[in-house]
Amino acid sequence: MKSPKLRAVLALGAAAGVVALSAPAASASPAGIVWEPCPAGSPSGYDCGRLDVPLSYQDPSAGTASVAIGRLPATDQAHKLGTIFYNPGGPGSSGRFAPALTPALHARYDIVGIDPRGVGASSKIHCFTDPSQLEVLQRALGTFPLTPAAEQQQIADTRTVTDLCEQNAGPLANHLSTGTIARDLDRLRAAFGEAKLRYYGKSYGTYIGETYANLFPGRVGTLALDAVDDPSRWATGPGPMSYRLAGYVDGPRALQSFLDACADRCTFDYSAILDRLATGPITVTDTAGHQVVVTYQSAIAQIHNYLTDAQAAPQLAAFLTALADPASPAPVIAGGPPDVDSMLGGGATLCSDAENPHDPAVWAGYARAADRIGRGFGPYDVYKTLPCASWDVTDTGRYTGPWNHPTAPILLLANRQGDLETPYDGAQRTEKLLANARLLTLDTYGHGSRGKSACVDKSLDTYFLTGALPARGTVCLPDKGPFG
Repeated sequence: MKSPKLRAVLALGAAAGVVALSAPAASASPAGIVWEPCPAGSPSGYDCGRLDVPLSYQDPSAGTASVAIGRLPATDQAHKLGTIFYNPGGPGSSGRFAPALTPALHARYDIVGIDPRGVGASSKIHCFTDPSQLEVLQRALGTFPLTPAAEQQQIADTRTVTDLCEQNAGPLANHLSTGTIARDLDRLRAAFGEAKLRYYGKSYGTYIGETYANLFPGRVGTLALDAVDDPSRWATGPGPMSYRLAGYVDGPRALQSFLDACADRCTFDYSAILDRLATGPITVTDTAGHQVVVTYQSAIAQIHNYLTDAQAAPQLAAFLTALADPASPAPVIAGGPPDVDSMLGGGATLCSDAENPHDPAVWAGYARAADRIGRGFGPYDVYKTLPCASWDVTDTGRYTGPWNHPTAPILLLANRQGDLETPYDGAQRTEKLLANARLLTLDTYGHGSRGKSACVDKSLDTYFLTGALPARGTVCLPDKGPFG
């Protein structure tokens, strides 16, 4: 789960519980989709709707939840082949307004983006009843401790947040596992009249796809899973889930790829920058003239974010140059306030899905071990799942395997020079773990392969249009290097 530092207070719902969002007057399709106007400020060209689904697939009497969708219609409706469903990752990220994927796929398919339950315009949890309660969330999430005293404070702050969620979130919090979300996806497939599921999922979206494929193996059509999570390590195993997934292992690999590409452009000493930050913050001035105080933890978070996209290499070089020499301007860091309810809904999904220790004190040892592998990246990753030590959420719809049910062929995409969110060796393991998967590799670093290589996009087109997979062991080249 990505947990960016909050920079603004969001308006929070004061009522807890599962409430199906009210919609403007609209006609329901025979399959149950209720179409409605898209919210003000939405991108143009989409049809918006929602589908009511069971709150619990194990207890039909529990009520319903609402799942919001956005449909990007095929541009060639006369030759439309069907629907591709889309998820961008998370958990906790909105996917209602899907990208076109590729020009060829946009022409022949409607592309339907989804806000999974717990996220965006779908039914959500509300942990906070007073804006002042957000202060503890600001301290607790998206960071990691550097001292024993800071560790104890983070544990205490995190427990305060999870206590508030247990008090206020209502019954939806216990029905947010990926197994339940995959069952929602199957309801959407049926509502759109698709005999088989066509799906593109990135990052956490790959885990939704992996879960769907093993819950409904006979309904798999074409599934393209980009930036692959290892489903076995996601769901089960010793230690914190964020330690098991080991994104921090690819941190040094991605960083070295960046430094090799940067070459003479980068005159700073990366290790010296971290050594200096370990003694205290550095104040830099960005290109808009604003002074920004950069801590060790916030620097690691920003470096991590830049390394998820090789095309952000110039910004990363400028950021590190400013830290080494504060007289150099730092890039403006874009971003707005996060959707707190969606972020915590994503947290409930993580904690419902994954085995984690119940003693928060053990996170420190795992963080130190990870730090020895990927300096800074290790504790940044490991502490993301600290809330799961104290948040008692359970979903009877949770799925933990097996992961090898026979299916139609599944396409996996991964970047072999380092992916800090979904490491490359996880994609390699998943190719062997799933019953019928083929891994297509992109020779770059970063998170996600679609849209970065004509070779990758052509393979996606071929797969969705014909079902054919690339030859085993195929490696694509990116269209551009990190510096163009």
